[in-house]
Amino acid sequence: MAEQFRPDPTFYPSPRLAMEAPAERFAFTALLCPDGTKPDALAVVDVDPNSSSYGRVVHQVDMPYRGDEFHHFGWNACSSMLCPIGGHPFTERRYLIIPGIRSSRIYIVDTKPSPKDAKLVKVIEPEELMRRTGYSRPHTTHCGPEGIYISTLGGAGKDGTQGPPGIFLMDCESFEILGRWEIDRGPQRMSYDFWWNLPQDYMVSSEWGLPPQFENGLVPEDLLGNKYGHQLHFWDLRGRRHLQTIDLGANHQMALEVRPAHDPTREYGFLGVVVDTTNLEASIWTWWREGGKFHAKKTAIIPPEPADASLLPDLLKPFGAVPPLVTDIDLSMDDRYLYVSCWGTGELRQYDVRDPMKPELAGSVHIGGIARRTRHPNGQEFAGGPQMVEISRDGKRVYFTNSLYSTWDVQFYGRHLPGAQVKANVGENGGITLDPNYFVTFGDGLSAHQVRLEGGDCSTDSFCFPSV
Repeated sequence: MAEQFRPDPTFYPSPRLAMEAPAERFAFTALLCPDGTKPDALAVVDVDPNSSSYGRVVHQVDMPYRGDEFHHFGWNACSSMLCPIGGHPFTERRYLIIPGIRSSRIYIVDTKPSPKDAKLVKVIEPEELMRRTGYSRPHTTHCGPEGIYISTLGGAGKDGTQGPPGIFLMDCESFEILGRWEIDRGPQRMSYDFWWNLPQDYMVSSEWGLPPQFENGLVPEDLLGNKYGHQLHFWDLRGRRHLQTIDLGANHQMALEVRPAHDPTREYGFLGVVVDTTNLEASIWTWWREGGKFHAKKTAIIPPEPADASLLPDLLKPFGAVPPLVTDIDLSMDDRYLYVSCWGTGELRQYDVRDPMKPELAGSVHIGGIARRTRHPNGQEFAGGPQMVEISRDGKRVYFTNSLYSTWDVQFYGRHLPGAQVKANVGENGGITLDPNYFVTFGDGLSAHQVRLEGGDCSTDSFCFPSV
């Protein structure tokens, strides 16, 4: 009986203590079927170097429907359950919440008693999501002290444009959809990623575009007309009210992943911007709070790479260059290194961000890329480029996959991208190298997107207690 009243051992009060956790043995990877001819799936990959099945898929959960387009997913519970404001301290980190970004269907997968026995236990139909929230196209999943938060990219209606998208709450034990999170959304009209600083009581959210702007591919006229998202929104977390908008400038198109500092005493974070329409560069921004107001500043730029037009897709031929296309960023648990995916140029960058206002490039690897087409150290082709990134809790391993979004993959790379997952190892004093012995393929016409690690990772947990 006593075991029932102890917090999950994978929950840690502070980021520093989380870094001391045992190494992950399994990675969970979202797989999508780009042409919709078969169901999407969740792959379980053995990442224990001492295992005889290291670097191989050891289990796969195939879903019962087709056309979901798996994208981002997350846990039902995490270290935030240890916060003093938490109402579920004894809930297990057990279930993976997997939304279908195209179908608006949500799957619940049970990973106990072992990841190799993971199984589908619940399906929430899109009609239920729409009925309770008026939202569609669920995207980012975060576990909070009082439940599961999920952002959406669409509002009501078939095309998702009847009303703005937003965030909704789900019960972390029954998985009942409770309703919209926002009490007062202010001027927010687009959505993408979100995260928070729990003790400092704020949330930050970003913008991509509305469903007609991404589901059938990038809309060039909208990009050149600066009609994609370019704002950061800040919220009163407990009051569920919009506080402030920062406009980055309309030329800074597609403000995507937000990564707050893990240590809750640090009131800053990072944002990746896909492209500047004036020069094709990508950028990293730092936001911070000072004097009761939020501020944001461009702190790093990544220039485009000139390329032979014959190597470029039609979309890029007129420019004679490849934009970096920063599609994901991730921050190590000690807030020291920021990893930046340059999906277009085929580069994963490591920045030292101990001074968050002056990121310094500390390491880089190339693999894939629209024009470079760099092979893996083992000689295999890596289609696409570094995309979704996940970091181990101790900061020593960085896993990443290669697919952005099915229709965008075809626009930029000319084909659906066969799923691949690779790993970079991190040096003691920075620097990264690709692991020559880790190259996971998924086969069967499936592409690979987000990765989650057993026991938690650097884009899963949030903390209420500072590191010492």
